[in-house]
Amino acid sequence: MTATAITEGPTGPPPSPRPRAPRAGRGELGTITISESVVAKLAAQAAMEIPDAGAAAPRLLGRSLSGAGSLGVRPTSLTALPKASAHVDGSLALIRLEISVRWPASVPAVTTAVREHVRTWVAELTGLIVAEVTIGVSDLVTELPTPARRVR
Repeated sequence: MTATAITEGPTGPPPSPRPRAPRAGRGELGTITISESVVAKLAAQAAMEIPDAGAAAPRLLGRSLSGAGSLGVRPTSLTALPKASAHVDGSLALIRLEISVRWPASVPAVTTAVREHVRTWVAELTGLIVAEVTIGVSDLVTELPTPARRVR
């Protein structure tokens, strides 16, 4: 007869696995449906949490208008939400983002950070599996916002 002893590690017992969040889709109690617009808004908000990413450049007739503030069109901003769209199929989500990047930040580094943050944020909040996050960079923000002038 052999006895097996369970030994504890130097910091105590082994950690218990973290409970998994319920997945969207069909479950034993019914179906959870998450709107594509909700997923898109969550993705846009998550992208804003990356310091060097911001709203996409405004478009006119399908063309990006960087520096359009002088034309009376909304300027590119790092404080506004980027354009986002999502396609949800069961428990899978495909997300598309249009962002601007603060210059001189590395575009690949910023887009990688945005992609990973959006993937984990959306998956954690919705229970969806984020299969793909496609990011388009439409503008580099090179100017600091001008301070408001005081009228005397």
